[in-house]
Amino acid sequence: MIRLLLVAVLTLLARPADAVTLEMNGAFTQGGIIMGRTDPDVKLTLDGRPVRVSANGVFVLGFGRDAEPDAVLVAKGADGTEERKALKIAKRSYNIQRIDGLPQKYVEPKPEVLARIRRENAKIGKVRKIDTDRPYFAEGFIWPAKGRISGVYGSQRVLNGVPKRPHFGVDVAGPVGSPVIAPAGGIVRLAEKDLYYTGGTVIIDHGHGLSSAFLHMQTVTAKVGGEVKRGAQIGTIGATGRATGPHLDWRINWFDVRVDAAVLVPPLPPKN
Repeated sequence: MIRLLLVAVLTLLARPADAVTLEMNGAFTQGGIIMGRTDPDVKLTLDGRPVRVSANGVFVLGFGRDAEPDAVLVAKGADGTEERKALKIAKRSYNIQRIDGLPQKYVEPKPEVLARIRRENAKIGKVRKIDTDRPYFAEGFIWPAKGRISGVYGSQRVLNGVPKRPHFGVDVAGPVGSPVIAPAGGIVRLAEKDLYYTGGTVIIDHGHGLSSAFLHMQTVTAKVGGEVKRGAQIGTIGATGRATGPHLDWRINWFDVRVDAAVLVPPLPPKN
């Protein structure tokens, strides 16, 4: 499991009494998630994209699987002073598996299934646009399940020469019925028992566009609109949807940017 963890404390505006100090902690790498704090009245943008700053100055941002090596963070102070900070994003290597000779039905869904997939994807996409002002994420994260890591972020299959979508989650293998808990507090924005690809699926909004998705669940006990605390059970591990065995696929998004959940938590301890 790749865990590139850096800490940066950046002073963006000279050093007068009204200087703006920006503190950031996280993985400055492809798939990385950065949490930080600044003055509440500072306006932040990342490569032109607004970054929400909470009433107490907390913020979060993320970088995609194939993020460019350079990003620009702009901080605008209350007095209108603007500073630009260049961020260096480390490149990662991913496991690419090539499989040839598969029947075409295993490469693409049948046409009659595509309409359902589009409807479900639209529902998920709508949830991921939500920008809740409360920074639940700031309390930190724990693993949502216990077990063996059976899949990692960024891996990809090439089927019959056609590159498929990369895997954007971390997979935790475990027996059917094992508990799945909320890794951090938040609001349940989606709770579905039977999506085509992901089966039993829950999405928790952790604030500021950061959301966790939990896929292939056997049971879903979380309720849409409900507020959950870190450690609260939201369902159980299963093998629903397009799964080859029982496991939890845990994914995190920063809005539409797919980031690596594994950078938020320590390595899982080995099972006895």
